[in-house]
Amino acid sequence: MKKFLTNGNTDIALLFLRIVVGSFMMIGYGWGNLSTFGERFHAFADPFGFGMEITFSFAVLAEFFCAGLIIIGLFTRIAVVPIMITMLTAAFIIHAEDPWGKKEFALLYFIPFCSIFLSGPGRFSLDYKLFKNG
Repeated sequence: MKKFLTNGNTDIALLFLRIVVGSFMMIGYGWGNLSTFGERFHAFADPFGFGMEITFSFAVLAEFFCAGLIIIGLFTRIAVVPIMITMLTAAFIIHAEDPWGKKEFALLYFIPFCSIFLSGPGRFSLDYKLFKNG
């Protein structure tokens, strides 16, 4: 018990963080967007003028596929970037005129993904196994 309390468990914490926030994003947002892709493809916000289809495709890529990469810890630091962009866009562009509560949720997702970007995926990841880079 003393070892658990005094030694760092950073790699276990990063594994837990990746699995939990990655799963929440993938199941809570990504799967819903992917499963309704055909219906929502032409009716999605387009804050940057790329076209609704491209913007929605980017959101699905970030929220489903990148979240899956984060869960398994593959190309982790690259995979968090689209999610971080999506969350900042949701908070400060899509919900720019909304009250704080609408922005807060996207920012609460941004924070752990930003932490994963800064720390890396840890030892319990495919990145570490393949590239010896945690």
